[in-house]
Amino acid sequence: MKGPGNDSSGVRFPPPALYVLALAAGFLLQRRWPVPVAPGLPGAAFVAGAVLFVLGALLAVSGVLTFRRAGTSPNPTRPTRALTVAGPYRFTRNPMYLGLALASAGVAVAFNAFWPLPLVAVAAALMVPLVIAREERYLEGKFGDEYRQYRSRVRRWL
Repeated sequence: MKGPGNDSSGVRFPPPALYVLALAAGFLLQRRWPVPVAPGLPGAAFVAGAVLFVLGALLAVSGVLTFRRAGTSPNPTRPTRALTVAGPYRFTRNPMYLGLALASAGVAVAFNAFWPLPLVAVAAALMVPLVIAREERYLEGKFGDEYRQYRSRVRRWL
């Protein structure tokens, strides 16, 4: 949390690590107990997963680029210099995290692997108390009414 000399959200780990862990655990389960997403249709699963991955990656990268254009860091351990409300932040308050979730789900689907999918959903759910809630408290403390108005206009995920 924000304190003397500590202008950050208080997030202590890189948020993408949560999705990487979910995928790794899911693929370990998949190796032990194989369950396909699309039985008999690995080609269709690959195409669907690739599309989902690309859409998620584009959304996440768009969020990062929008932060950079606003002159602030996408790293939650660094100070936020500006409230970013343009680009993908017009329709989701967390395009980077939503993009990571979609891209991670895309990897699972592309490899026709069921088990990573529920674990990616768990990772997305854990993002709320471990990362997003901290960031929201920080942004409200730093930007006050401006952030509260933005939060009332734009949904957390979609």
